Amino acid sequence: MREKHKRIAVGGAFAALTLLGGCIPPGAGPPTRPRTVYTGDPTAAPRRDDVAALPAPPPAWEARPVTADARTIPGSTYIVERGDTLRGIANKTGAGSEAIARANGLAPPYVIQIGQRLTIPGGRYHLVRAGETGIAIARAYGVDWGRVVTENDLAEPYILRVGQRILIPGDARPMTIEERAAAFRLDIDDIVTGGQPAIAERARPTRPTASSARVLPSTAAVAPPTTLTGGFQWPVRGEVIRKFGPVASGERSDGIKIAVPLDTPILAAADGTVAYVGSEIPSLGGLVIIQHGSGWTTVYGHAGQLLVQRGQSVKRGQMIALSGDSGTNRPELHFEMRQGRTPVDPLTRLPARP
Repeated sequence: MREKHKRIAVGGAFAALTLLGGCIPPGAGPPTRPRTVYTGDPTAAPRRDDVAALPAPPPAWEARPVTADARTIPGSTYIVERGDTLRGIANKTGAGSEAIARANGLAPPYVIQIGQRLTIPGGRYHLVRAGETGIAIARAYGVDWGRVVTENDLAEPYILRVGQRILIPGDARPMTIEERAAAFRLDIDDIVTGGQPAIAERARPTRPTASSARVLPSTAAVAPPTTLTGGFQWPVRGEVIRKFGPVASGERSDGIKIAVPLDTPILAAADGTVAYVGSEIPSLGGLVIIQHGSGWTTVYGHAGQLLVQRGQSVKRGQMIALSGDSGTNRPELHFEMRQGRTPVDPLTRLPARP
């Protein structure tokens, strides 16, 4: 189950903003928003809307809705004819070319021979259109996007291609909009693996930009780094008030909580590209997700002000946000590290604290 965030009062200080002022985009200073005074009541409702961010378009999954028009086909066999390609066979049968390749043990470059008998796996297949995201596809069918990733053996950089057919798990019974919404809940794994818009089959993703002033459109898929450069550093200095792993309630924490004062600079833990900036996971409030290459991703939650844009390249130690109390009742940073789709205890990867 997903972590439920407990509240612990905090104090202390970090570093003056003036020491890192050069990292703040022009015109971006500490927010003038109302403050939460912690009353000691752990049942108080979390703050979810007190997040300041740079102007940006809506996320790709909001900008490009998906129609749930998957085609259901029965399992069958196909005899390869002269001129056939795997994609052409997929178009003829309605199955996904990747699914056909997996069912027949074909490896890139997917060479097939005339007269070869291919197994065509049955199922529901969604045809990907330009700009569609995994998140929007999952929402349209009311399924868990993580299951779609697993069923289709999707891998980094998780960028769908126009014309690709992906297998939709589960039954094909009609669902109301309310049922679909209730069946899908956005989480970190969804954003990392299903947040990029689909691009043409032979197109290349957009290169990241070093400036927060350049705003990429929702339709632009961004190329993540391929290789992690250097090690990781602490994103803030403060007391770890919740550790990684099982918690008293029997649930599991995918990261750690670090107590910090309001408006503490939050720093990128390593060089990388910003994959997400926003506040669409209410329990985490203001949120930044950075991809670092070699399968590594870091997550920074509960921010009060977001200072970077999706698609922006950042350096280790660069300020990306200011701490806040969004999604919680007191100032703290939620920090996660992931290797591929697996959460990793940050304390095993970060340097020892002085």
